[in-house]
Amino acid sequence: MRNSDLERLLRTAAEADRDQPNEMPFGFDTRVLVGWRSDLNRDFVDVGRLLRRAVLLSLAVIAFAGAGVYNELRQSEEPGDLFLDQYAIADTAISDAVGP
Repeated sequence: MRNSDLERLLRTAAEADRDQPNEMPFGFDTRVLVGWRSDLNRDFVDVGRLLRRAVLLSLAVIAFAGAGVYNELRQSEEPGDLFLDQYAIADTAISDAVGP
């Protein structure tokens, strides 16, 4: 905001009437409450949509991961062969770190 705009704003505020009533306009509180209640109902709908999307996304991730595991298990010749090499590597690393 430029200095001239600020000075004009402050001058206008200083010249404003000060004998305004200190009460709300008629019906203002009712309009605020009605707006608040309508927003409250809409918030529950928004939370429901968010939860539905989260559940659908997690089901898609579970299905994708399950398909990957199925594919890996199908490619190995024996069900136990898939993890043997990984366990052997981890076992060797642990025994090298702990024992002589």
